[in-house]
Amino acid sequence: MSRSERIEPRTLKGFRDYLPEVMIPRESLMETARQVYRRYGFSPIDTPALEYLEILAGKGGEETDKQLYRFQDHGGRWVGLRFDLTVPLARFVAQHGSELPVPFKRYHMGPVWRGENTQRGRYREFVQCDFDIIGTRSVAADIETVLVIHDLIRAIGFDQFTIRVNHRGTLSGLLERLGLADHQTAVLRALDKLDKIGPERVAQEMAQTAGASTEQVRQILALGEITGSNEAVLNQAGALAAGTAAGEEAVGRLREVLQGLQAAGVPENRVRVHLSLARGLDYYTGIVVETLLDELPEIGSVCSGGRYDNLAGLYTSQDWPGVGASLGLDRLLAAMESLGRLKKHSTAAPVFVVYFDKDRLTDYLRLAGCLRDAGLGVELYPEPKKLSQQLKYADRRGFRLAVIAGSQEFAEGVCQLKDLQRQTQQTVPLEPDAHSLIHAISQILTESAPLRNRPNNL
Repeated sequence: MSRSERIEPRTLKGFRDYLPEVMIPRESLMETARQVYRRYGFSPIDTPALEYLEILAGKGGEETDKQLYRFQDHGGRWVGLRFDLTVPLARFVAQHGSELPVPFKRYHMGPVWRGENTQRGRYREFVQCDFDIIGTRSVAADIETVLVIHDLIRAIGFDQFTIRVNHRGTLSGLLERLGLADHQTAVLRALDKLDKIGPERVAQEMAQTAGASTEQVRQILALGEITGSNEAVLNQAGALAAGTAAGEEAVGRLREVLQGLQAAGVPENRVRVHLSLARGLDYYTGIVVETLLDELPEIGSVCSGGRYDNLAGLYTSQDWPGVGASLGLDRLLAAMESLGRLKKHSTAAPVFVVYFDKDRLTDYLRLAGCLRDAGLGVELYPEPKKLSQQLKYADRRGFRLAVIAGSQEFAEGVCQLKDLQRQTQQTVPLEPDAHSLIHAISQILTESAPLRNRPNNL
């Protein structure tokens, strides 16, 4: 093939490849999330990447519809790539409700797609790690959602973070009092952009899309300036929502959530009531949550969610209220990388077996097999190249230990175990079951486990 006929290898804007040194910590984060979710009793599900377009369109709002990847399939049907994992969940419970226990607690990890503007930590294809409680309106479910977020971010290795909470009803109550109840969707969509585009442009959007006056906009934006203790903020929220059923109910619900979190041992300074928090998706009806890293708040929320009590009603007459949140995996990884908290790995196996003697392949295979049977991760080099070349490869891949044995070592029943990190070496007996070698490897890895397994060194 001529050079002119070759296809240039490239990826679409907003999409990316993941090399092993990124994928290993990425998978580690997903495993951490999986463990936390299961600790709270959540079970895994999966749904198709493609849905009928009518399932997805109009469920997240006008902005989300613009970002939706849609096309006609070979059968002429209009379909779309899921833009989140919550809308497919609503379809899922409507379709399989008779088979599910109630309440139904699920987690789901998978890629989603949005054709939005790309920026640091934000791509057009990204993985969400969702958890949801379906089938109950209990405040206990709202409290548990925040508890899971709290435990998840801590398990990942962060201690300095803030979970912002609000209730859509506090905003609804204020808008009702201001005479903007009929324009709630437009106002909340604009308000959700406050951190991204600033108050001036938000004010312009509210005026254009909702017909809000300067005074109405001023009172709405003033929500973001209300600060102080959670109790002080709630008192002001109660005053703003006085006389509106939605607002008073919302403030009461927020008080219950905060009391529950305090009883569960969550420090008060970790959870802050933030009255301008709206969340942009239209399906939220109750509590809304977002999580900011105190060291890097400008990257945005790394774990967000809320209550959506009417979403499944689009697909079924059965009542399926829900609440949950989603860990933004790729944004969190970008934040960890910026903060120097992402230790890059280049191999998933700690032990490297050198192929030293070309006539001893079966011995090396037998040795590697014994180590793997003991639960160790092992890679055997595929060619009998020079020792220096193989060790250079092992160093580049990031192996911790190298097992070296040639004809002389096999004849003497020993091998050399080299610690590539500490640059030390020891001679170890090489029994048929490799018991001594397994013990020596396990001892080294166990001694270094606290360093290696620190969450912030993922």
